Amino acid sequence: MLSTRITNAHIVTMDPDRPAARELGIWGGRIVGLDEDVAGLPARRTLDLGGATVLPGFIDAHVHLAWTGLKAKAPSVAPSRSADDVLRVVADAVAQAPADGWVDFGGYDQRTLDRPLTASDLDTVSAGRKVYLGHLSGHACLVNSAVLEGLPAEVARPDGFLAEGAMGAALQSRPPHSLTELASAIEHAARECRSEGITGCAEAGVGARLFGHSPIEGAAYQLAHESGRLPLRVRLMVAADALRPVRADADDTTSRAIDLGLRTGFGEGALSLGSLKVFTDGGMMARTAALTSPYLGSDGSGQLMHEPEVLESTIVEGHLAGWQLAVHAIGDRALDVALDALEKAQKLKPRPEARHRVEHAGLVRPDQLPRLAALGVTVVIQPSFLRYYGDDYATIMGEERAGWLYRGRGFLDHGVRVAGSSDRPVANGAPLRAIQFMVERASESGRLIGPAEAITVEEALRAYTVEAARACHWDDDAGSLTPGRRADLVVLGDDPRRVDVSRIGDIEVVRTFVGGEDAY
Repeated sequence: MLSTRITNAHIVTMDPDRPAARELGIWGGRIVGLDEDVAGLPARRTLDLGGATVLPGFIDAHVHLAWTGLKAKAPSVAPSRSADDVLRVVADAVAQAPADGWVDFGGYDQRTLDRPLTASDLDTVSAGRKVYLGHLSGHACLVNSAVLEGLPAEVARPDGFLAEGAMGAALQSRPPHSLTELASAIEHAARECRSEGITGCAEAGVGARLFGHSPIEGAAYQLAHESGRLPLRVRLMVAADALRPVRADADDTTSRAIDLGLRTGFGEGALSLGSLKVFTDGGMMARTAALTSPYLGSDGSGQLMHEPEVLESTIVEGHLAGWQLAVHAIGDRALDVALDALEKAQKLKPRPEARHRVEHAGLVRPDQLPRLAALGVTVVIQPSFLRYYGDDYATIMGEERAGWLYRGRGFLDHGVRVAGSSDRPVANGAPLRAIQFMVERASESGRLIGPAEAITVEEALRAYTVEAARACHWDDDAGSLTPGRRADLVVLGDDPRRVDVSRIGDIEVVRTFVGGEDAY
């Protein structure tokens, strides 16, 4: 007997061997069969979808669930054009905070203000509290003098604007969030994901000094899972910061590991370990993505997180230890470092099925495309970045480099695998909106950014299903509606391939099934 029979549906399987169906059967959380294979089987419930479109559940290959949930509950200074408006928001929130407490804010973006804000400005409205304004990009912050006083002199900039490692030092001085608080934040963000048709995601870095919310953040995901508050599947990336020196047998080819030597693939079901996350540079909004040529109108060209030799060592040792690597590289100079290290790692110990990933690949020169293809890496891109921040990015890159931003066609034509993601909460996380941008390549202002990089709707859907599943090592279980795979699927009000491209982002997500269950 089937647990659920879905009938009268327009089923897009994403499986080339059987691309379409009208009926689908579920039992034990998995797909039993399609059409005639299940037509005569009894079922506990039958769902007539009235011709609605069914797709494999979307997979977001790079998110920050805890950060998303915490940010949603924190006061925000966005959107704002006036520095005085920001200070009013801070003053109002500070007045309600405990004396001598730490007050977090989200949405800070110095680029949009009528004048720059400083620590001294925050001091005028802080009333003795420690104030932290998180930058929209996640790669910088603005803090007041009370926070600066607790930081090492080498990172405590007098103006209070801290980027990358200095921002990490500020976060490390903050009292850690409790596991209960983090589990609630994770649930909040996961519910939002599921409402958008997402059935699985990769959490992009627990244990990071740069972005960490608690030294035992992974336990918050376990708590959310055990208490029934994790409504989708999560693959946890482990930040390379979490590795510690170990003395192992020489044949085990590792000198650094997390406790017990666990690595990619540990765990199963709703919660498991994924990639080792390695940061090589910063971000474009904070102007810290590492470029080979300066940002237009500036002498700055961003920064690497460490010297190239240190980054290479981390990447090579992670590869030798058996990890799948997820290397954060936004700028083209950072990508050079990542590619050099990955090439060295594969020469030392070939692992053709390592499925290493480059996270973001925000600016990729033409000469880097064949190198990515030769290494067999998957690029995990964020199409919505150019939708919401593309006007700024294209301006600071200049006319030639703007066409290299968050590519699509260039990757596919060179045989580079592309997985879709959002990096939420940095940008809107809805997969359908990102799919629309991958085809349109238009910013919110209507500016076309690298129009030659546009891909088809089918290719964009594949990035959020088949390719994202493969990037997360879920391809035996998810990514297509194939018998035997998990019954993770999304019901849409229309077929993204059949509507006008401009309407894709507005298609209704009717239901989201995880393991055959659509109630949560």
